[in-house]
Amino acid sequence: MPEPGIRARLRLAYPAFALDVDLALPGRGVTAIFGHSGSGKTSLLRCVAGLERAAGRLEVNGETWQDGDAFLPTHRRPLGYVFQEASLFSHLTVRGNLEYGMRRAGLPAGTDGTAPVVELLGIGDLLGRRPDRLSGGERQRVAIARALLTRPRILLMDEPLAALDPARKSGILPYLERLHDELAIPVLYVTHSVDEVARLADHLVVLEAGRAAACGPLSETFARLDLPLAQDEGAGTVLDARIAGHDADGITRLAIPGGEILVPRRPEAAGQPVRLRIAARDVSLALARHEDTSILNVLPATVIGFADVAGQVLVSLDAGGTRLLARVTQRSWDRLAVRPGTALFAQIKSVALF
Repeated sequence: MPEPGIRARLRLAYPAFALDVDLALPGRGVTAIFGHSGSGKTSLLRCVAGLERAAGRLEVNGETWQDGDAFLPTHRRPLGYVFQEASLFSHLTVRGNLEYGMRRAGLPAGTDGTAPVVELLGIGDLLGRRPDRLSGGERQRVAIARALLTRPRILLMDEPLAALDPARKSGILPYLERLHDELAIPVLYVTHSVDEVARLADHLVVLEAGRAAACGPLSETFARLDLPLAQDEGAGTVLDARIAGHDADGITRLAIPGGEILVPRRPEAAGQPVRLRIAARDVSLALARHEDTSILNVLPATVIGFADVAGQVLVSLDAGGTRLLARVTQRSWDRLAVRPGTALFAQIKSVALF
């Protein structure tokens, strides 16, 4: 039986731009396609959808969608596509839009097949409304639900939060996280937002000028010093942790490779997995362990690399198997006089839990 996953060797040439990628992606979970404007993110998604006829080969979980002269047209590719703007039918209610998705999948409208998706995306109270009576976030949730009701074998999402203001983004992200946890199909998620990558992705593709500058598990690629992510103010690391226990003084201990991270008390039970993000700006460096500090998280670490970023120094650290990034001023870097191989202590001021 073919190995599950997505294999895309695609080439597409425009007069002023060329896409040329060779990617092996997981057959489940969220793969973020990250890059700045003009890097080829949407072009890649359109090639996977068959909306652009690229040269090369595309396999999705054992099915060949194109190879040589063979080319499966878009309407025969079992995929769901969510655009930046929710393209709902304005003359139909939310229920009508969802039933359209079911009919496209060959299911009779009016069956109870919408219930799991309606519950997953929290749109039960919207079914009788028309799109012009929905907020931007509500429209996107309906668009995602309709795409899922087509029974896709892959879900393509092209910057689905780009048109939303911060408050509406915050409102829809928990629903996208639920998709991450519950969908058994691969999701290709185009974004230029570091925050969305950190919260949603398992795997990361970084595009630059139509080529893949990096492709790999999020925990490995997110912390690389040589990628555009390192230039972002939100540069840092994303870790998968587990609730190790809760202490009587309101502290929760999170188990990570090489030690524990202490955070304010969390509602999850002991043993539950959590994802945490540690921003480079929240990590400071010390050559000796200090006890006279309010910082609870002090981990022994070794410097493994550094890079100049916008007049500061981004330092890559190995803390007992956990990769960390620290952002320090050039003056602090010069004063510490450390280099790759130096043993020191990483002081973590705060973390974000997702």
